[in-house]
Amino acid sequence: MFTAEQIKAAHSKVKSGADFPSYIQEIKALGVTHYETYVSDGHINYHGDNDHTAKVPAKYDPLVIAGTVQGEQFKAALAAHQQGKTDFLTFIKTCARFGIDKWAICMSKMTCTYYDKAGNEILVEEIPQ
Repeated sequence: MFTAEQIKAAHSKVKSGADFPSYIQEIKALGVTHYETYVSDGHINYHGDNDHTAKVPAKYDPLVIAGTVQGEQFKAALAAHQQGKTDFLTFIKTCARFGIDKWAICMSKMTCTYYDKAGNEILVEEIPQ
């Protein structure tokens, strides 16, 4: 089973949103089936078969997540990030400002779903392979 250290090593190669698809392929090969990233402090819960979970602790000081989602602004910021125009911390701060609480990656569907604080789906994207 994978460890938090293996996940961190894979994530250390991600410099922008443009690097995300290769990161997903790498952690999928480690056995990750799905995971959730929490915008508030950056902690991530990675899940695998047989209820295996590796937790990566908070990465930065807590952020306040806006109570109102600004969906169109978020989509524009996400597109810019995916084109490599912003770094990860800038993207995280943008998510908080536009009301995104977390995202969940599903390896079997190869999707990334963004949620607000109430757990509503804001956007579902297919991850390029």
